[in-house]
Amino acid sequence: MFTDSHCHLDFPELQAMYPDVLAAMRAARVHRALCICTTLEGFDAVHRLALDAATGDPELWATVGVHPDNEGVREPMLADLVERAALPRVVGIGETGLDYYRLGERSVADMAWQRERFRVHIRAARQTDLPLIIHTRAASEDTLAILREEGGCTSRTDGGGPPARGVFHCFTETREVARAALDLGFDISFSGILTFKNATDLREVARFVPLDRCLIETDSPYLAPVPHRGKTNTPAWVPYVAAQLAELKGLSVEAVAEATSANFDRLFTRAARACAPSVTSSLT
Repeated sequence: MFTDSHCHLDFPELQAMYPDVLAAMRAARVHRALCICTTLEGFDAVHRLALDAATGDPELWATVGVHPDNEGVREPMLADLVERAALPRVVGIGETGLDYYRLGERSVADMAWQRERFRVHIRAARQTDLPLIIHTRAASEDTLAILREEGGCTSRTDGGGPPARGVFHCFTETREVARAALDLGFDISFSGILTFKNATDLREVARFVPLDRCLIETDSPYLAPVPHRGKTNTPAWVPYVAAQLAELKGLSVEAVAEATSANFDRLFTRAARACAPSVTSSLT
């Protein structure tokens, strides 16, 4: 019934209790989750989770990408992303984007490497026609600008493939940023932050975003929703996000679960089709 559109089941906190995580998902009627890749080095582990769950309940899917926060890791080339995107059960490009939150002594100008990494992911998404999973923190202006430059959203004849599409995950930005993302054709995903006491402004954004452009997620093992805040998050708790969104929209939880799952199908079209045969990734 519920779909967790963004989680990290390969992270140690969840791998240590993986069978219990799956059992809790089934009990909570979370029958599908998207496992997000954050480094090329970790791709095989993420992909294996999806392959092993190809015929299971819950059903797991995978992405390929390098998180903007990750330094000292293998830098993704276009071919790296495109090759892995062609593997069974890989349905998106990312997590990618920009993050200026922890600049330290660096300036925004020093983050040119991060912006170039983002551009590579956008090009891969357009070449493969797969959705982008966008992370943006303290960098929304540059995130939107690069999407406009690289995304082909204003022209289908620029030679770069179809326009970029995807989702702004774990959204915490303003209504203006949400409007800009929607105008570019992107969906908005809300996490457990939506349930936090101090998230009044974000709840107003959630009221604004049309339900047919909303996804829900946990970003587990992080950001556990109220009443579990501070604990290790799991996909089994995505119904709490659905419940908060339902309250804001004046709808039933079931209606939100149905709508956000349908939105997931519309965006991640590979996951909406019949499962592809399981094969083992040998890319390094």
